[in-house]
Amino acid sequence: MITIVSPEIYTYGSMVVGGVLENAGYDVMLTKRLEADAETDTVFVSLYSTLQLIDASIKKFFSLLAGKRVIVGGPVSAYPEIVFGELSNISAVVIGEGEETVLDLTENDIDKDLQGIAFFEDENLVVTEPRPHSLGLTHPLPLIPPDISHQRIRGANVYIETHRGCLGNCDFCQVPEFFGKKIRSRESEEILDEVRAFKDAGVERIAISGGTGSLYGYKNRLSHSFVDLLKEISEIIGSKNLSVPDMRVDYLNNEVLEAIRNYTIGWIFLGIESGSNKVLKQMHKGVSAEKAMGAIEEARSCGVHVAGSFIVGHPAEEEEDYNLTREFIEDAMLEDVFVSIVEPIPSTSLAEQIANTTEEENPSFKLHTGEYASLKLTESEARCFDLMLNAETSKPVPRIVTNREYDQLLKIARMQGNDIRGVTQLIKKYAYSEPA
Repeated sequence: MITIVSPEIYTYGSMVVGGVLENAGYDVMLTKRLEADAETDTVFVSLYSTLQLIDASIKKFFSLLAGKRVIVGGPVSAYPEIVFGELSNISAVVIGEGEETVLDLTENDIDKDLQGIAFFEDENLVVTEPRPHSLGLTHPLPLIPPDISHQRIRGANVYIETHRGCLGNCDFCQVPEFFGKKIRSRESEEILDEVRAFKDAGVERIAISGGTGSLYGYKNRLSHSFVDLLKEISEIIGSKNLSVPDMRVDYLNNEVLEAIRNYTIGWIFLGIESGSNKVLKQMHKGVSAEKAMGAIEEARSCGVHVAGSFIVGHPAEEEEDYNLTREFIEDAMLEDVFVSIVEPIPSTSLAEQIANTTEEENPSFKLHTGEYASLKLTESEARCFDLMLNAETSKPVPRIVTNREYDQLLKIARMQGNDIRGVTQLIKKYAYSEPA
């Protein structure tokens, strides 16, 4: 028996790996929680966030796995030394894409001949040659857990993958490092078979992932375009049950927007990040605030609802840059806004920059002395809180923030700040040297 554990949520990657192993003839169980006395010799654990490495409940879970063959994979694998340093009883870490690697690990001993893994040998960390990204992106049907319909991730039961890779170079994003810059798209029939399987398992809402949905088919000789794919998925699951939440402002056009209006719930979620062109340039975002505003207006003209995500606390962001972001939100009148404090994700250039910034200079540690000084927030927390408040009153139909909502937004800002400080300290501890 092989057990795959995906704490908190069933990640798409864990389901894909489960399908690969099951298709190879193995007896596989996918679960969010594994009891210590479970009768299984090999445990694959899918971890999607650096925060999970400092989660007390996950640390306790790993402490109970002595005597089992434990393999960790997921985005946290970018720096295996962090994984080994924070979690116990790990046999190996799968670095990067795992579909082929997990089969190798299941069929062979852990050694230097296996590509794309890290393990300890004689108290020394061994990192083998990286496994090249496969040119063809294909895999068997995922292993779908029976309770998948109970899961909610930003409104969807599951995010499915249509392609991998990103053309962007955002300094805070791990996707180009993890999946590469080349866009590798899946054949439409395989995607549609997967949608049918999820629907048969009780899934009601499906979201398309991949960083930027409209890059599906980019420079690939596929029989279906992104528009064709949306139409055919909606015919299976229903247009009110399909979303394509994450889009780049520079890969939208009227044809794509009309397809989103006709074949999905009719929303897009734009990664705008900042209203300051200076900060956008420092982020290597590749677009301007003016381009973002133009995309919002174009989407609205096509009858598509627009939400936007924004980042605060970037090392390049000064007070005047933050004010430009605040003004952008007021002018854009977005229908929903998500604000996050910038996170130093391993293997990104931002992580190195933040790791080499002193706490006295880092807005996620530096105490805020302005309007919200009495709340004892850091500068990043204060900007996060203020921007969320401002967004509520800048919607097409402005909302008055109640005392209860005020307290909830304040709690979110504080939780984000605490999480980001924890990740920053983890990055400093393992991945980069302290500043001189």
